[in-house]
Amino acid sequence: MEAKVRRGIGLVAHDAMKKDLIEWVLWNSELLMGNKFYCTGTTGTLILEALKEKHPDVEWDFTILKSGPLGGDQQMGSRIVDGQIDYLFFFTDPMTLQPHDTDVKALTRLAGVENIVFCCNRSTADHIISSPLFMDPDYERIHPDYSSYTKRFQNKPVVTEAVESVNRRKKKRL
Repeated sequence: MEAKVRRGIGLVAHDAMKKDLIEWVLWNSELLMGNKFYCTGTTGTLILEALKEKHPDVEWDFTILKSGPLGGDQQMGSRIVDGQIDYLFFFTDPMTLQPHDTDVKALTRLAGVENIVFCCNRSTADHIISSPLFMDPDYERIHPDYSSYTKRFQNKPVVTEAVESVNRRKKKRL
């Protein structure tokens, strides 16, 4: 029996791209069955409604977060950092300035930091889902080693110097 792949998939879309993402998910729904989904609020609610209409007997595993501008983008980023998301399908609207553009940039950066698959349009999503790696149970992404960054203050006297500096300033005030 072939091993079933279960991926963590993030689904996000700007307002002008929601219909496009819904259509893409419906078109690929058979391939997407059995995965775990994390979606920002409105996008997730609409996609789940469409999937239930197309496949009324399928139990979909959806976690619907807050709306993107209301914190959902940060919640999605947290799931990426925690290793729960392997793929992020974020259909962005290239023609409209987003009031939460910094959140969008943060998600893009985290996708790069964590080395997850990230796409921002339907053509890229089509290529990703049609890749043999998408269903390959043996494929695992490479997790970057940031230990040199996280340990950059190890064996450095930063804390000692800060404590000594505060103590010197306190003595001067006395």
